[in-house]
Amino acid sequence: MTDYTTIGYDCADGVAVVTLNRPEVMNALSARMRAEITHAMRAAGQAARVVVLTGAGRAFCSGQDLGDGANIAEIDIERTLRDEYEPMLSAIIDCPVPVIAAVNGAAAGAGANLALAADVVIASEAAVFVQAFTRIGLIPDAGGTYWLPRQVGFARAMGAALFAEPVPARQAVEWGMIWEAVPEDGFEAHWRARAAQLAAGPTVAYANLKTALRRSVSNDFASQLSLEAELQGRCGASRDFKEGVLAFLEKRMAKFEGR
Repeated sequence: MTDYTTIGYDCADGVAVVTLNRPEVMNALSARMRAEITHAMRAAGQAARVVVLTGAGRAFCSGQDLGDGANIAEIDIERTLRDEYEPMLSAIIDCPVPVIAAVNGAAAGAGANLALAADVVIASEAAVFVQAFTRIGLIPDAGGTYWLPRQVGFARAMGAALFAEPVPARQAVEWGMIWEAVPEDGFEAHWRARAAQLAAGPTVAYANLKTALRRSVSNDFASQLSLEAELQGRCGASRDFKEGVLAFLEKRMAKFEGR
């Protein structure tokens, strides 16, 4: 699949940018968009050294497209989550290179949790995060019940889910939900600079770092120490490690190759 119709895809200088591109519906997630995001994320993981997921227009993503396809009473939500959302989220989480969610505007429902699945979330100060599910009689999905308690704690996760109130970007930073919130003016230039920084970095270390941190959620201490030793061994065998040490000794910037 290369004929994307609901997303934009660009890859240059080691940075792949996947843009949700249905601004007329605030980038609501249709079945086709979910399939295209899944495909693009898998392709970007092989072609780039960092991936950015962002939105076109004034919103990042308004969540599930409730007008997509059949009558609402006929939607098989469980099948949709298992067959369409799970592969999309796995493509983000399992991506071998860093994934940045550049949240340019509102991120609601599944759109909020799509962003939270990324490794790093950089938001415009114009952005808000809304667990909007109870407004239509549902519970948070797309990973929301997994990420929120781990990122913000039980009390805040429960409140955000029950009341479905918008969490502004600055508050999301204070809660530990996202990495940073930056002024709307210059937002794109900022996330592009962040992406370029990661694209020039030690890709092997980044891949192993992602594995270590994500698996720490379910590992006990002894298992995590064992995993650290294994992954650090891989990093120590990389050309990037040798270059990093040499650059340190020579007092210069390292030139990482990503291998």
